[in-house]
Amino acid sequence: MVVWYVLFAISAFVAAYAMVGYPIVLTVIDKCLHPKKHEKDFTYQPTVTYMITAHNEEEVIEAKLKNALELDYPVDKFEILVVSDNSTDGTNDIITSFIEQHPERNMRVYYSVNHMGKLNAQNEAHKTVSNEILVMTDANTMLKKDAIKELVACFTSDDIAYVCGKLVYTNAEENLTSDSESTYWNLELRMRDIESRLQTIANGNGALYACRTSDYVDFDPIRCHDSAMPYYYAMNGRRAIFNPDAVAMEKAGESNEDEFNRKVRMNREYVQLPLRDIKTINVFKHKWFSFIYFGHKTCRHELWLAHLIALISSAVLAWMGSLFGLVTLILQIIAIIMVLLQMKNSVKNRLVRMVGYYGMTVLAQYVALYKGITGQSKPTWEKVDSTR
Repeated sequence: MVVWYVLFAISAFVAAYAMVGYPIVLTVIDKCLHPKKHEKDFTYQPTVTYMITAHNEEEVIEAKLKNALELDYPVDKFEILVVSDNSTDGTNDIITSFIEQHPERNMRVYYSVNHMGKLNAQNEAHKTVSNEILVMTDANTMLKKDAIKELVACFTSDDIAYVCGKLVYTNAEENLTSDSESTYWNLELRMRDIESRLQTIANGNGALYACRTSDYVDFDPIRCHDSAMPYYYAMNGRRAIFNPDAVAMEKAGESNEDEFNRKVRMNREYVQLPLRDIKTINVFKHKWFSFIYFGHKTCRHELWLAHLIALISSAVLAWMGSLFGLVTLILQIIAIIMVLLQMKNSVKNRLVRMVGYYGMTVLAQYVALYKGITGQSKPTWEKVDSTR
């Protein structure tokens, strides 16, 4: 019986630390150590390529291009590169027409050779870039006027290899699903701010981020830059930082189905994760990153396993006559019911919504793991219509 208690305790710790413990510990460290904000150098104005990646974005691509022209950065040092990943709607025509209407601006389009998703399109297109800094963004993301200047100003030393901005959801209060995502996202941003000031972030932001063109690495298209870049640079002694003053705006998903499918795509590299996580354990080499990655990523990676073990161990303990096992089993069953209710119908009760949103995250891991094992995970993307 002791073994089952131990298994339950370990699995409960992993889940609790990932979602509650780590943010609390991180906050305490921030209050005690007061790590300084990163200094910026606005006199540094290198040449920049602003890469917009799109696949069937006819609804938003023109607004995105107009927004790009309004960004405050020296025109003679600013290139706009639109990467179309095999768009089959009117996206390509809109891009071509827009470029022809603005011959005074340095704009061009690249059509990806292989339809293998966003990261592959970026891998292909970056090989045509000669400017010093590469800023990457999505077609449905609008930037504040000074966002590029804010990103670039953070490259004040050679050890800084990656800078991401702050994503703000414009529809946070319009929908129960988007409200849940926004609540979760605000916690993410607070953690990234502290991690960045301590040493380096564990996860980036695909809506707006930048790296030196010379530091760009071709990753497997099944992955995403959000997780791949910060990890790669940290493991090689470099830093990935967060600048909350570089603001990007877009809509959060407004349906549970859209949000669930997005989470499945975010977790599609799960089969490759265990060995990758083990490499971060060396605290003497990686310093704060070992602590940051364990709390922000490793424990979250194993939520699916932690909950499975917790459920099984509680069931076994209950079967063996343990009151503790019976109570924890009942609580888990109630939580599962709350998740199913939230996924089927958006419930207004905030507790049910947050439990449901968390459960959706864990369920997405199971689906992603299954797809990875069965070879169904694909790097190609499907846009979320409710975010347009």
